[in-house]
Amino acid sequence: MLRDDSGQNLRDYLIETAARLIDQRGSAGLAVRDIAREAKVADGVLYNYFEDKEDLLVHALLAHVGNVMASAPRLLPPPGEGAVAENLRVFIDGGIAVLLRVTPAFAGLISQPKVLTRFHAMVGGDAAFDPAAAEDEPGAAAEDGPGEVGPGEDGDRGASPGEPRGLPDLLTAYLEGEKRLGRIDAAADIEAAASLIVGAMHGQILPRVLFAPPGTPVTIPAGLSARLADVVLQGIAPVARQS
Repeated sequence: MLRDDSGQNLRDYLIETAARLIDQRGSAGLAVRDIAREAKVADGVLYNYFEDKEDLLVHALLAHVGNVMASAPRLLPPPGEGAVAENLRVFIDGGIAVLLRVTPAFAGLISQPKVLTRFHAMVGGDAAFDPAAAEDEPGAAAEDGPGEVGPGEDGDRGASPGEPRGLPDLLTAYLEGEKRLGRIDAAADIEAAASLIVGAMHGQILPRVLFAPPGTPVTIPAGLSARLADVVLQGIAPVARQS
């Protein structure tokens, strides 16, 4: 395997180069020649290491999302630490920041379903995105990927088998821990609560990324994270008041 001047594996170097371009300019319109030019290699060199352009883009997308997750601050503390409402607020703010960086890369690939399909398969299918689906796919996600990466309690961003992987899984595991400690109602539907929170986070990002003119700053309503955490924890049913 050829290496660049720094001794880095050339294949890994090409992936990191493509991931950097995705982070800087998105994935829409990213061509092999752009990656080769940035890497300072001939266009044909890329095909010595990848089946096709889609193969390179999938690995670059994996690297990009993994880099984003690895650089993110810890989204949640261990169950039992701090106030649950504040922990959820930090998770929502931090998760939205992560989505702001990774969503444009996926949006730019809507016209390339082969890349998205390969990415989905590489990170373990539905189990990497939905904790409930993981129950139906034992042994899924054998290869580490961004859908499997979450900030760890000790600063280790990698996820071992059985540990939280993506945002829904990370939040579900945290809420289940708080439930066991009695800091969340014993009858609470944790999966539904996690779906509401993560779904609301995506809802703030996706419409703005997909439908706003390119370059439009994404703004999040002030106080959204605190209000969302309060609604999930308190519910919206009428409160019985003492007369």
